[in-house]
Amino acid sequence: MGSHVFLIILAIYFIVPIWWLFVAATKDTAGLFSSPAFWFDDTFALFSNIGELFTHQGGIYWRWLGNSFLYAFAGGIGATILAILAGYGFAKYRFRGRNGVFGVILGSVMVPLTALVIPTFMLLSQYGIINTPWAVILPSLLSPFGVYLMRIYTQDAVPDEMLEAARIDGAGEIRTFFQVALPLLKPAIVTVLLLSVVGTWNNFFLPLAVLTDPQLLPVTVGLNRWTALSNAGAGGEQVWNLITSGSFISVIPLVLSFLFLQRYWQGGLAIGSIK
Repeated sequence: MGSHVFLIILAIYFIVPIWWLFVAATKDTAGLFSSPAFWFDDTFALFSNIGELFTHQGGIYWRWLGNSFLYAFAGGIGATILAILAGYGFAKYRFRGRNGVFGVILGSVMVPLTALVIPTFMLLSQYGIINTPWAVILPSLLSPFGVYLMRIYTQDAVPDEMLEAARIDGAGEIRTFFQVALPLLKPAIVTVLLLSVVGTWNNFFLPLAVLTDPQLLPVTVGLNRWTALSNAGAGGEQVWNLITSGSFISVIPLVLSFLFLQRYWQGGLAIGSIK
């Protein structure tokens, strides 16, 4: 009984912000400040907000949304590939300095990403790639937690006996990896991919520091600029209705990703049950 109550409280905790965001996206600017926060206004303005959102400032929101997709998927897929290769190598190969290198990677998980923004900016500026898409994509390729997760999962999901059997049958290391190990790692791959994509999609401080061109901003930083404009008071343009509707639209791809990919987690529950 207690566990069910705890799960219900957790569900409410996570659902309430999404509900508020959806309700806020259906209101105009006046309704956001005059109607109840968690209930609809008399005027249902969701579709008009979306129409205005996609045309405001020449439709720059489309550009921001496209940039977020580019950064998230390029960085997320790249980080996943590197995590798979590194995690498999740490789990199944013995080489000098393995534990020391893995200890450094594991320690880097404890470092807050915000603490690395300024050093990353200085490093990227030396190579002249500030204010380019590479300034966001390249740092996103590194996922220490992804490497850790892939190593731990590979140790349990890929028995050494299966790899040895493949090698005895004449399969090389590359063929063994792709045909034997990789299919067993599908749940972990999906998990690392989702974590990497979501982390890059929600990244705020890095693109804020390395990007100045409005055409290159992701949706997180772009909406923040509109927020600063609205906070300017009487001297600024009030676009709170566009900010809430834009924020609501920006979370839809992430929600859909989790819904469509959750079957890969369910399908991997029995992996590793080899006698």
